[in-house]
Amino acid sequence: MKPVNEELQTYVEQHILPLYDHFDKAHRRDHAEMVIRQSMQLAERLDVDPDMVYCIAAYHDTGLCEGRDLHHTASARIIRQDGRLRQWFTEEQITLMADAAEDHRASANRPPRTLYGRIVAEADRYIDPEDIVRRTVRFGLDHYPELDREEHYRRALQHLREKYGRGGYLRLWFPDSPNARRLESLRQIIDDPGRVRRLFDEYFPD
Repeated sequence: MKPVNEELQTYVEQHILPLYDHFDKAHRRDHAEMVIRQSMQLAERLDVDPDMVYCIAAYHDTGLCEGRDLHHTASARIIRQDGRLRQWFTEEQITLMADAAEDHRASANRPPRTLYGRIVAEADRYIDPEDIVRRTVRFGLDHYPELDREEHYRRALQHLREKYGRGGYLRLWFPDSPNARRLESLRQIIDDPGRVRRLFDEYFPD
């Protein structure tokens, strides 16, 4: 697979990744960099354009600047409206990238429309069991400061079950990916509320 265009990479690093510095703690620049890294790893064995894969991953959560509920559609709009991208991509490619960003959300009620959408959707789900619990606690602290400790715990456990638990809404698009094995490990933790509680207490500030 060819390397990512250096001018595109410079533009993203200088103008797009800094946007993540202003988001909640679970969606900072390190999250965007992780999604880029995992997207590129998945792309190595697929017939896709590496510049498009890189760009989709970099932009996938930029719509958080307009709030979480519709951030996926806002991210798609940001891609469509960024005139600089036309320096490297055709209108058809920009449409594909915007669609992929819009389709990445785990709670979407339909599968991604394209291979590019499946790549970023999978890459957005780095399933490190303990890190998932830590990010869930962080998100609750940032977005629900009015809750007390026990309410935060109940919210975290409910979220983990609804998203990652057996029958949860999270879907993986590459069954042979490392995420599939890690998801099973996470589900074993979720099946044992005592383990969730120990991790929660470790990450919740005293």
